[in-house]
Parts: sequence; C-alpha cells; structure tokens
Amino acid sequence: MFRTEIQLPSSTSTLTLQDKIITTGSCFSDAIGQHLAQHKFNTLVNPFGVIYNPHSIHKALRYALHNQVVPEHTYVQHADVFTNYDFHSEFSSLKKSELDKKISDTLGVAHYFLKDASWIIITYGTVWVYERSDTGEIVANCHKTPASKFNKTLLSQKKVLESFEEFYTELKVFNPSIKIILTVSPVRHIKDTLPLNSVSKAVLRLACQTISETYLDTYYFPAYEIMMDDLRDYRFYKSDMLHPSEEAEEYIWAKFSETYFDVTTKEFVQQWKGILSSLQHKAFHPESTAHQLFLRNTLAQLEKLSKTVNVEAEINLVKSQLL
Repeated sequence: MFRTEIQLPSSTSTLTLQDKIITTGSCFSDAIGQHLAQHKFNTLVNPFGVIYNPHSIHKALRYALHNQVVPEHTYVQHADVFTNYDFHSEFSSLKKSELDKKISDTLGVAHYFLKDASWIIITYGTVWVYERSDTGEIVANCHKTPASKFNKTLLSQKKVLESFEEFYTELKVFNPSIKIILTVSPVRHIKDTLPLNSVSKAVLRLACQTISETYLDTYYFPAYEIMMDDLRDYRFYKSDMLHPSEEAEEYIWAKFSETYFDVTTKEFVQQWKGILSSLQHKAFHPESTAHQLFLRNTLAQLEKLSKTVNVEAEINLVKSQLL
C-alpha cells in the first residue's frame, strides 16, 4: 500500500434526514454543506459567508442567537461600496440601508433555524487575525481597508477556548439539545507563509482537541488530517494547489458519511447518489422509447422517496421530459 488511510470509528451521535444542520466558517464549510444539501438534508449552508478565524465565526453565530442589530461602527465604506467588518464581502451594497437589511434578514433566518437545529458544523481556517487599531476589535474581513488601520496578531489557544466557551454557553441556553462538529480547514493560508500557516493550524488543532474533550456534545472530524496525511498528493488539489479537488471533497464526504450517518441514512445516501446520476443523464434521443422508460423508472423511484424527503423539484423536472 502506497498510502496511509485514516480509519474512523462510527460516531455514537448520528445525523439523520430529519435533522436541521447549519454549517459555518471557512470555505470547507461550503463544501460539506453543499454535499449535505445535495443529499436532501435540511441544511443552512454558511449563511454569513466565508469566515476564517474562530473569534469572528463565534461572533456571527452569537449575532444570530440574539437576532441583534449589528453595531453601526462595524460598517465600512470603501469607494462607493458599503461592507461590514463582521461579514464576508458578499454582504455588500451601494446603499447602506440595503446592506443593513440583507444582514438583518440573514441573521433572522439563522436565528429561527438555530432555534430547533440539531447540529452546527464549524470549520476553522486560521488563528491569524486582524484587529482594528481604533477599537481593538477582531474583524472577519478587512474589505481592502488600508493595512495601517489593523494590527495582525495570532490568537492563542487560550483565546480560542475563551471565545468558544462564551459562544457555547449562550448557544446551550438558546438550544440545549444542539450538537457541534468541529473541523479544521485543509486549505493552506499561504499569505501567512507556509511556516506560519503550520503554526496557525497547530493552534486550531490543539484547540479543537481540548474543546472536544471538554464538551461531551462537541465532536471533531479530521478533514484536515484526511487531506494532509491520507490524500497527500498534488493530484488531489485544484489548479491553485491549495484547495481540495472535487475528487478529494468526495472522498472526505464519504469518510464523513461513514462516521456520522446511521445505517438507514447511509442506505438513502447511496440510493440518492444513483438517482442524482439519473437526473444528470443527458440523452442523445430524449423521445426514444428506451429513454422514456428510463424517465418513468426514475419518476417511480422519486415518488417512492417523496414520503421521506422533499423531491418535488426533481419530480417536476422528470415529468417535464415525459411525452
């Protein structure tokens, strides 16, 4: 064998199709969230946009828990565009009132989703943070504001743990039954240099280990280790040589499924994988008898699954192709 496969035990707590799941954090939370949504899990995928550092991730979640108004001093205007230091640049507008509404609406959706959510999946990307020179506050995004307005610093493990404890305490008051899965993003932050990226990932990994040992309803999934130690080959990276390839994401998703899905959920995911393949099939001759029979078989499978998950859109798509 020319690889080292990471063997993961099945989790004692599992995700089901009935669970509500929110993902948040770095771009890896987008990937795992999209896989969950694609496989019909009730998922709110990275609602606050990509955020990399633990403090800002926790802060955004706390905004949502309290459904609170974002402070005025967190807004910033660069040229004609308004953004907010606590959110990704996808939250931007030429009018501050429009940005304020977009942020408020997003926090409202996340607030009501979190109220009875079963799981939060958090992906930490880095502990290198930028503090505002005027207020000392850590920002989620600098939004191309001059570097002179920030101080770059490294969050210690102690600071990460304190930030998590503050968030966790408020979360459990709001939703006592919710559980958390932590991951460390396998994407290297080369702007910090590779040696300092390694320092950052080490702090994150140690923090996650301490958190998962301290809080019994908080778990760690080793996406970082799978990428670094199992898929340690550049063929598993995109062309930027930093982000996992589609093949790598599928592999990590399979490992996640093996760890956190029960037998019934695994059976559904496998069945849905086949249906997805059928839905993506492009026929050379759509009106042929063979393809029409294929569509009717696919429709029958979808109608059977409609008792378990919402497949209305897929059913309508297949029906629109029937003669």
